[in-house]
Amino acid sequence: MQPRASVTAADIARLAGVGRAAVSNWRKRYESFPAPVGGTAVSPQFDLDEVEKWLAGQGKLTEVAAEDRLWRALLAAAGDPAAALAAVGDHLRGVRSLPFENLRPDLDSLTAHHGHRKVFVDLWQRFADLPGQRAVTTPDTLADLMVTLAGVRGRTVFDPACGTGRLLRAAISRGATEVYGQDNDPAATRLAELWVAVDDLAGHIHTGDSLRHNGFTGRTFGAVVANLPFGLTNWGHEELGYDRRWEFGVPPRTEPELAWVQHSLAHLEPGGRAVLLMPPSAASRRAGRRIRAELLRRGAIQAIIALPAGAAAPHAVGLHLWILHRDTAASAVLLIDATALDVNDSNAKLVEAVETGAGLAQAVPLIDLLDEEVDLTPSRHAPAPASGPNSAITVQESQERLAELVGSVRDLMPCLSPATDPAGPLPAVAVGDLIRAGNLQLLGPVRAASADTGPIPDYPVLTSDDVLYGRPASGQMDRRIAPAIPLRPGDVVVPVLAPHLTARIIGDEPAMLGRGLHLLRCDPDTLDPWFLAGHLRTSANERQAGGSSATLRFDVRRAQVPRIPLAEQVQHGAVFRALQQFDDTVRATAALSAALIRHAADGLAAGLIRAQAEKL
Repeated sequence: MQPRASVTAADIARLAGVGRAAVSNWRKRYESFPAPVGGTAVSPQFDLDEVEKWLAGQGKLTEVAAEDRLWRALLAAAGDPAAALAAVGDHLRGVRSLPFENLRPDLDSLTAHHGHRKVFVDLWQRFADLPGQRAVTTPDTLADLMVTLAGVRGRTVFDPACGTGRLLRAAISRGATEVYGQDNDPAATRLAELWVAVDDLAGHIHTGDSLRHNGFTGRTFGAVVANLPFGLTNWGHEELGYDRRWEFGVPPRTEPELAWVQHSLAHLEPGGRAVLLMPPSAASRRAGRRIRAELLRRGAIQAIIALPAGAAAPHAVGLHLWILHRDTAASAVLLIDATALDVNDSNAKLVEAVETGAGLAQAVPLIDLLDEEVDLTPSRHAPAPASGPNSAITVQESQERLAELVGSVRDLMPCLSPATDPAGPLPAVAVGDLIRAGNLQLLGPVRAASADTGPIPDYPVLTSDDVLYGRPASGQMDRRIAPAIPLRPGDVVVPVLAPHLTARIIGDEPAMLGRGLHLLRCDPDTLDPWFLAGHLRTSANERQAGGSSATLRFDVRRAQVPRIPLAEQVQHGAVFRALQQFDDTVRATAALSAALIRHAADGLAAGLIRAQAEKL
């Protein structure tokens, strides 16, 4: 008898398209909600079939993708995600039948409709999205950048720390002819082998410690890519003291990353390129300065890129990409500080910088790097802000613009005065009642989808921070969210999580609704959007719709607004519109003031601005 598939509260929330808090409420409110069948008190698990029946009976069940259903059943049957995916791969390759007989028809049906490669890719994506995998594998965006920079098309590719093969998969998609890898985790290398087999590609995956037991001694490859293990002091320093790979110097025990660098160069063909993901400390630690200096002298380092934080785990640290090559004379190294870029929209700029030496790239002469520290951190070699006649002009223009803004602040302040005959609080209606009456439509928040949602407009995405800080939409569209909701002029957007209740009116600039946002769309015949947005921000609504923590979760349906005729709503809305314009001007004044101080400091330091005590 095969075990039944189980799901967590988070899985149930995704099935129903709600938040985890809603699932928690259902468990408390409905005695009919399925009882846990496993897990712990903190993270209980529920029988999938029972949950789906209950959701269907309550009218809360959205359609479940066949791949999702199969993946959950595989997890329940195999117990281990890697074993589940490996069993699927062996079945698709014809090596051995899927050991779970009751799941074979579902897998064969999907394969007949979509082909064995797409089925494997879809299940792999669900495997890669597991929390444990996100912490140890290379995100697709970064993997694609690394193999592009390595120039893998038409080349053999080697990953000395391949893990489950995510970088090799990216290399295959970019046209690598053969792929090779090594890792000391047998379960991981089994999955990496599947990618080679599923794509009918020549290559080999070896299991073993790459530094201690090199499975490819004497072999060289057209490109090397690797997301290296960081900080492993027990890497074999004692056993490998006289290893032939240390042509740039014997790595100290505390410099395992420089051992991996030399291991990668030892397997790189002349004219090839290696791209390695490195911790930022490897560029500056004193213990490694002698080897870094030798790498520079012999032209082994082409470029170092400082990536934005969040590019890969650990996500709080801005990692580096080292781009290496062999037998190439060089008089400078490209140092690229990309820490300020959007992690999801930087690949094209970084590829251009490396290939052309322009844009973000700073070509630093070797003589400037070969000092006592041999510090290769890009930010420490960034050029000083350009100072010239334009700096003084910028300061002068900023002063003039700031004077205009300060002068306009008083004129923009609405004339608000106490009522001569206060009539008391206006009658109120809950937002939830307006939604039920059809006067208001509530959309969002958008959530993760089980698959690509298909064609969507190429618009920027409005984020919670954009709403809180009053800035234009700045996010990038994620094709795996549902539904994709374009914003319309007059829409009211409210963050779900925020330090205070905030509402924003959408203008004419096209944008998509981002995650963590409620969208309120008014019926123009009965409700004025400026009136709604203004009254949502009252202190009473902040208490009514929020919680009690420092960062509140707002249920906008519990907020209340006055029940008044549309003509009076428009009058209130005009006041709120004027207040918003006043607030935008004050924000712009504060931002310009900070920029003026910075430009003035640069100009004074460069001797381009005369210090004087007089005021404008």
